[in-house]
Amino acid sequence: MPTHLGIDLAWAQRGRTGLAVVDATGRLLASTSVRTDDEIATFLAPHLTRDTVVAIDAPLIVPNATGSRPCEKELGAVFRPYDAGAHPANTSHPWFDPPRGATLADCFGWDLDPRTVPFSGTPVAIEVYPHPAMVSLFGLGRILPYKNKRGRTLESLRCAVVELLDHVDRVLGPTLGLATSDRWAEIRAAVPAATRKVDLRIVEDEIDAILCAHLAWLWGRRDPHMEVFGDVEGGYIVTPGRPTVPPAHRLPQPTRPGRTTVAPGGSRPSGQERVRFRQQLGMPMHVPWGQSVRGSTGGGADVARERAPAASTTGCARAGSAVTASSGSCPAS
Repeated sequence: MPTHLGIDLAWAQRGRTGLAVVDATGRLLASTSVRTDDEIATFLAPHLTRDTVVAIDAPLIVPNATGSRPCEKELGAVFRPYDAGAHPANTSHPWFDPPRGATLADCFGWDLDPRTVPFSGTPVAIEVYPHPAMVSLFGLGRILPYKNKRGRTLESLRCAVVELLDHVDRVLGPTLGLATSDRWAEIRAAVPAATRKVDLRIVEDEIDAILCAHLAWLWGRRDPHMEVFGDVEGGYIVTPGRPTVPPAHRLPQPTRPGRTTVAPGGSRPSGQERVRFRQQLGMPMHVPWGQSVRGSTGGGADVARERAPAASTTGCARAGSAVTASSGSCPAS
């Protein structure tokens, strides 16, 4: 029986790893988050067959000693305007020499070559990245800011995770069978109940793993939209197609109380925008844009708001990806 596994892999065993499995029809069977390779093996063991397809959110093939892999540059050329570029991976970082994902693939016997046809008698694994996948699948003009970054509050993260859940329900829900999934109901209930950022981080890892499992299902079906950036020699990343909408306009956003700037890659605001943002920040009208203002009353106000398509309601700041360090050995299965 074909199975499809999603792994949101922490780069080190001290970080949490999200895990999910969907069946041959694409329905979610189970999901969780764990830490160690042994815990990963325990969860995956009942679902491993010769017809397994695995999608892993972590670098798998990293031959370069420095800089970025070619696939990261290729992906960035398409998705960086959406803030969905990949972090550079190279072997100067000990957690990529070797990558934890490659070690797990070797232990489980997963073929990492994207040219290997799924369900041909050899289990396969591919590298994926949730941010560009969400941009493509959900029709986003910019990534959702659900990752814990400096300056983001519990409430801003919560609203971003809720928006992510809504997108998953809207686009992937029927295939994943989320309306009747007890585990999905538990995940949705955990978000409003979260009292710490770490509570949301645990949920976030599991949601990413569910998305990865869906990508594994699409890869197993040989969905024509699936696109490989790079190759097996230099490393690759698979996405479910390219963006379907233009990148959203990036508004100016505060860097710290009492100081504002234009976000990298953004355009300088118009005169009307300057007046509006100054009023929102409580800044005097005569101070040149971008100059430090002492004594302003609202310098930390949330003035940078996402302009995602139709379903977007969040006011959270722009997102990035959290990273951790890694190592690992073959888990006990």
